[in-house]
Amino acid sequence: MTDIAALKQELVTANRILAKENVLDSFGHITVRHPDKPNHFFMSRARAPEVLVESDILEMTLEGVVVGPEPSPGKPYSERFIHGAIFEARPDVMSVVHNHSPSVIPFSVTGRKMKPIMHMCAPIGNDIPTWDIRTKFGDTNLLVTNMDMARDLAKMLGPRTVSLMRGHGSVVAGRSIRDVVFTSIYMEKNADMLIKSLTIGDEVMYLSDGEVAANAGARAGFTLERGWENWCNKVSRPYIALEWDMGPGFSKTDK
Repeated sequence: MTDIAALKQELVTANRILAKENVLDSFGHITVRHPDKPNHFFMSRARAPEVLVESDILEMTLEGVVVGPEPSPGKPYSERFIHGAIFEARPDVMSVVHNHSPSVIPFSVTGRKMKPIMHMCAPIGNDIPTWDIRTKFGDTNLLVTNMDMARDLAKMLGPRTVSLMRGHGSVVAGRSIRDVVFTSIYMEKNADMLIKSLTIGDEVMYLSDGEVAANAGARAGFTLERGWENWCNKVSRPYIALEWDMGPGFSKTDK
């Protein structure tokens, strides 16, 4: 059995980090799939990410129904369906972020495509679609509040890491909490750098598909751990090291 308490603590840490790094503010959320029950996931109740604690974490079915032996500590997020639909469509995904990352949103409402310009940002990929809720559901408040909407968004995401949401934000899918946090932070940084690049030059040199593949594949555990340790320190949360393989000549305790 997995240490669920430790996983919930990691989810709390992830919320604090994403808030500190300007990816989440009072809104937005991150989830993790239940490691022993793949048709369930963990998510905080509807609370600002920077202030939530372990007792705020809910267990849910993929349809967004709260389950578990303990009474619910509060109201769930209205957009919990986003996460359930992505977990349903993507068995490979273990963690999902939905955010309103401020530098990213302009790319959801203009014809300018967001693509990676820096090696650390490669995991966002060169093929980032924009999902428009109005296409299928007409005029709404832009919130994804049921499974029909969420499944349509998950279909747009497809096998990718990221999909933008027109006039709203984005979704990011990852192999773990640390993986999806890393991608979400560097997507915001990439968007900010790209906007600046577009103001000072006629042409922007994006990463090639080959460079994206090379960098995405090279982001092994050591890189994730180095970032995670630093971000934990910035939000005064305990850092728990995970083992990783850095290749010949290194031990798993080297940093």
